[in-house]
Amino acid sequence: MKFDPRHLEILAAIVDRGGLTEGAEALGKSQPSVSRTLSMLEARVGTRLFAKNKRPLQPTELCLALAAEGRKVLAADQAASELVQRYLDGRSGMVRVGGSPIFMDGVISGMIAEFQNGHPDVRIDQSYDYAPELMSRLEAGTLDVAICPMKKDTIPPGFAFSDILPGRNVIACGAAHPVASRSSVTLSDIAPYPWIAPPTNSPLYEDLRSVLSSIGMQDFRVSFSGGSLASIVNILERSDALTVLPYSVVFTLRRQKTLSALSIRIGHPERDLGLLTWQDAVLAPSVRRFQQFIVREFATLADTILRHEQNALWRG
Repeated sequence: MKFDPRHLEILAAIVDRGGLTEGAEALGKSQPSVSRTLSMLEARVGTRLFAKNKRPLQPTELCLALAAEGRKVLAADQAASELVQRYLDGRSGMVRVGGSPIFMDGVISGMIAEFQNGHPDVRIDQSYDYAPELMSRLEAGTLDVAICPMKKDTIPPGFAFSDILPGRNVIACGAAHPVASRSSVTLSDIAPYPWIAPPTNSPLYEDLRSVLSSIGMQDFRVSFSGGSLASIVNILERSDALTVLPYSVVFTLRRQKTLSALSIRIGHPERDLGLLTWQDAVLAPSVRRFQQFIVREFATLADTILRHEQNALWRG
């Protein structure tokens, strides 16, 4: 015997509310329509579901059993509605985000952790790449959003780029480096030390060459090249090597007390860190919520950096 799930829901409301009128009000239906549904259900099962001429209504044993099933239907419907609403609100779903390794590991991974603390039902699928590869994946639809440094005037047609932090680099070293505690550092102070070069396909690699050229260091020694941010930090912490890193990365890692930024002025890249998307892509609500969160987090980071500099609590 097949039942209309809606009829079972109505029966459960009648039993739980103690009457036809009360059940109709709970469901937002008219009393006559609920009465008709009850008559149809009784005709379907071939017996009365409430004792005849009893007030208040007295459900039969069969009625109580069917009402229990109706509550399950109602609970399933409510659960399904909640699932849909959570998805539409961006509180569930998946975000496929890719970005430059140094920024992803140094700054954005911590923001992702904070996002998931508040959105545990959103899955983050994170990957590493540089701008050309990220753009290819965005256009192919295998990536939702990229977080990478780019020049605004080089954004190809079809892409949308929203900057979230101005480009700014520093010369970084380990906290115990011989020149780390100096209030003023000159070119001759850093000339004897070796350098760590980022991966050759990283924008930071070109930044390093540009920085060293701009401060007059034509002849420099590279002691380590490539590697992840973790390996670069470990080598800086345990050696006298220097490197060029984004200011935001060094600032974010300041609580670990492993890195220092030298007080030597260098040129900054023309690129800005930003969110890159494919304009024709239809972004899921979870992706839009994630983007909004990242924008707010970087606004907070920029404000925190500014306040630290104004208060002279951290030298950069």
